Amino acid sequence: MPGLATIETSFVGSSPRIAVESVGKGELVVFMHGIGGNRRNWRDNLPVFGEHFRAVAWDARGYGDSDDYEAALRFRDFADDLARVLDHFGEERAHIIGLSMGGRIAMDFAHSYPHRLSTITLCATNTGFSRFTPEARAEFIRSRKEPLMSGKEPADIAEPVARSLMGPKASEAALAQLVDSMSRLHKHSYIKSIEALVNLDTHAGLDHITVPVHVMCGADDPLTPLSMSKEIAQLIAHATLTVVPDAGHLLNIENPVEFNNAALNFLLRHKQT
Repeated sequence: MPGLATIETSFVGSSPRIAVESVGKGELVVFMHGIGGNRRNWRDNLPVFGEHFRAVAWDARGYGDSDDYEAALRFRDFADDLARVLDHFGEERAHIIGLSMGGRIAMDFAHSYPHRLSTITLCATNTGFSRFTPEARAEFIRSRKEPLMSGKEPADIAEPVARSLMGPKASEAALAQLVDSMSRLHKHSYIKSIEALVNLDTHAGLDHITVPVHVMCGADDPLTPLSMSKEIAQLIAHATLTVVPDAGHLLNIENPVEFNNAALNFLLRHKQT
């Protein structure tokens, strides 16, 4: 039965320390959460992948049990932290799975560390906020940043933001999981992430990615709809596109069985050993 293996928690480096959970042995697979998440978002997925790989989920800097940090965030900092995670596990290369902001980090990592990739799985992500209308960008920032700047805490905005991301068939358990993760956000680090993410554009250069790429999206994703995933798949040679039914933006939480089957089958096809 999947899930019996022990999930181990460790910390990578310092300044800031990066908290990771890992399970299994073999080729390294690293899971990266979205802007409102943490490593807990992958707990329905990690043990399944750990049956075949060494599956690792991180808390990005300023999230979960990872450290906060001084000064503004350069989005490239996330890619540098990911390289530290690979070093921590003694691996030159890894399969990278990123959801939403995690997908943007994966694309940036492909530019900065192309030699350290085995495959990339891009889930519910986009090629940059330049692809959103000005109204959509403004609403994204307003709904997340402005209430916090006005004195509210992450727990105060967690439920309405979570509901705006879920598909119509999402279970109450899935909603509760997302509300919990957003309630755990580090307020000031989250604001830094919003600013860095909206100002980043990863559209240019995706056609230079040469490792196998799997693009995944929820059929009912209200934030990054199928059209955005199709655009990514068209920009990367030989990319595979999978649409997960009965899922919104958090496809791995809303429909973990379908997500696990599709994502794991892709990795197994490209396993090196």
